[in-house]
Amino acid sequence: MNKFSKPAPIILFAYNRPWHTAKTVESLQQNNLAIKSDLIVFSDGAKNLKDIDKVFQVRKYVNGIQGFKSLKVIEQKINIGLAASIINGVTEVINKYGKVIVIEDDVVTSPNFLSFMNDALETYITKEKVMHISGYMYPVKNNCLEDTFFLKPATCWGWATWKRAWKFFKKDPDYLIDIFDKKMIYDFNLNGSYNYFKQVKFNKIGRINTWAVFWYAAIFLQGGLSLHPSHSFVTNIGHDGQGVHCPESDKYDVELSMNYPIIFSNKIFEDKLAKRALIEYFIKTKTSFPSKIFKRLQKLINSYQK
Repeated sequence: MNKFSKPAPIILFAYNRPWHTAKTVESLQQNNLAIKSDLIVFSDGAKNLKDIDKVFQVRKYVNGIQGFKSLKVIEQKINIGLAASIINGVTEVINKYGKVIVIEDDVVTSPNFLSFMNDALETYITKEKVMHISGYMYPVKNNCLEDTFFLKPATCWGWATWKRAWKFFKKDPDYLIDIFDKKMIYDFNLNGSYNYFKQVKFNKIGRINTWAVFWYAAIFLQGGLSLHPSHSFVTNIGHDGQGVHCPESDKYDVELSMNYPIIFSNKIFEDKLAKRALIEYFIKTKTSFPSKIFKRLQKLINSYQK
């Protein structure tokens, strides 16, 4: 980012996890660009009585955050849910600023995270095909990958985009189910290695209420791409069973990249090596049905033993 550029505003979405929220903010504060960045916090309302105290704790903490150019906290009076909170919040902020960096309350960032995000936003601002900047990359075999590369899927644990791209976002499962044919679904699902499209169907029947798969679909339908680093600038600390749609798991754990600056790719097409590495990772980490049953039984047994 050159000295005349203004850093993108950071949106933090928080709910009822005070410890996770504090870790997220503390890591952001270690970024050199934090003091030059506006921080906007969206705090969702309590879903039930037992969440009221933790929501209060989160709000007390976020209202005292320092170390940023400015702080604005938006407190929802009622619970609107993570998906609606992100969709509404990103739309509101991006329409005002034209670009945005987004994190949730369970993402720990590298001290170079904001530099990477802002440099990428500036580098590809006029490249219409580039629609998303990912701060996270799965723990794939990355020794043969370049510093950065492009893929169709978008990871959303620390990400950024522009108004020119977000305008295509549309949460409409019926539309996607109607327009996607088998060939498109196979490509969307990374050659069948990970069933992204199942999330669309689950949203339709109300089994889940998410947003990220619809953002990926918007990028996919526009022929867009997402920039990824070969080494992650974020790690997710929410897979401890406490988060929304985040079951307990360590298969997404990565080491934070401390290497910066890095080279931004000018090869704006899907990287075949990176795609292959991601497919291999998804296939390798698939949990068999018997294993799922065993884990559920073990968890049930442990709960009775407590």
